[in-house]
Amino acid sequence: MATVLFGSLCFGQQNENQEVEKTIRNLFLGMKNADTELVKSTFSDTAILQTITKNGLKNEELKDFLGSISKYSKNDLDERIVIDVIRTDGDLASVFTPYEFFFKGKFSHCGANSFQLVKQNGEWKIQYLIDTRRKDNCKEIK
Repeated sequence: MATVLFGSLCFGQQNENQEVEKTIRNLFLGMKNADTELVKSTFSDTAILQTITKNGLKNEELKDFLGSISKYSKNDLDERIVIDVIRTDGDLASVFTPYEFFFKGKFSHCGANSFQLVKQNGEWKIQYLIDTRRKDNCKEIK
């Protein structure tokens, strides 16, 4: 009985992790395809986007982020990520992803993203995204 219960819990956790990962992967697929509707669908209505800069934190409105994506063509924006661990507790998920960013096929910068997702109406949405950006000390993402 314990094996069946533990197996069910692990399977349920694996499904949750797959759904969280799907949301994050859809964000970057939408960016790569210049599909602002797909990108928008990954975020909650009250999402917060920030970047850590040399001068502190830079805030970006979701509408401005979507507007910047709409200016580009398919394959102009290519962010390659690695998802090592996804942590969930109920309707909260936390994900850390190192990345490399390519603009029109050329390396631009690297860093890490930290995502906080919430489950709303049965769907995982990005509530908070903060990232770092640099041009050196980058590890190749495959």
